[in-house]
Amino acid sequence: MGADEGPYDRARARMVTEDLRDRGIDDERVLAAMAEVPREEFVTHRDRDGAYEDHPLPIAEGQTISQPYIVALTLQAARLRPDHVVLDIGTGSGYAAAVASRVVSRVVSIERHAALARRAASVLRSLGYDNVTVVIGDGTQGVGDAAPFDAILSAAASGSIPESWFEQLAPGGRIVAPVGHGWGQRLHSVKLRKDGTRVVTDLGGVAFVPLVSDDPLPPRG
Repeated sequence: MGADEGPYDRARARMVTEDLRDRGIDDERVLAAMAEVPREEFVTHRDRDGAYEDHPLPIAEGQTISQPYIVALTLQAARLRPDHVVLDIGTGSGYAAAVASRVVSRVVSIERHAALARRAASVLRSLGYDNVTVVIGDGTQGVGDAAPFDAILSAAASGSIPESWFEQLAPGGRIVAPVGHGWGQRLHSVKLRKDGTRVVTDLGGVAFVPLVSDDPLPPRG
C-alpha cells in the first residue's frame, strides 16, 4: 500500500480481499469497482468508521445501504459488460449505482423517496459519477423512457418480480432481485432468453427492505 493511503483505503482493500474475493466473488471488474468506490461517502457521518464492515447500515427514510458482499454478488450475477445499460431499482444512498457505474456504460437509478434521490444524486455528482442518472419515481414501474436495459438490479424485495421489468429488459438480459417476504427472501438471478423464456438461479437467502409501489394494483376477486 502507498504511504498516502488512509484508514478508509486500507479498510476498503481488506473488504475486497476478505469479504469479497475470499467468499467467491471473482469478477475482476466488479472487484476493481468495489476497490474504487468510497463507501464512507454514502453512509451517515456516525457510520463512516464502520463503512467497510460487511453488513447493511441505516440511512434516511427507514432504508439501508446493502452490505458490500451482496452488492458485489448482485453485480457479478448480472454478468455486466462495459457496453451495458443498467436499471438500478431503489437508489437509496447511491452506493450500488456508483459501483455499477464503474463496470457499465450507463446506470439509470430510480428512488421513490425524493429526499433520498436528491441526496444520492448530489453525492454521485460530487464524486464525479457522471454516467448515473437518478430518477424520482415508482420503482415497480421501471423507467420505460430509458429502456431497454441489459440488466435490472433491485435493492428491495417483493413476492414476485414485476412484469414491467421484464418488458423493459433486453433479450438476453438479466434481472437480479430479492424475492419473498421477511426471513423467506431469496436473491434470484433471472435471465431472459431471446425466445422469451426465463431461467432462474437462486443465489441464496437475503434480507432487503420491501419493494413499495406508489400505485398499488386493485385487489383481485
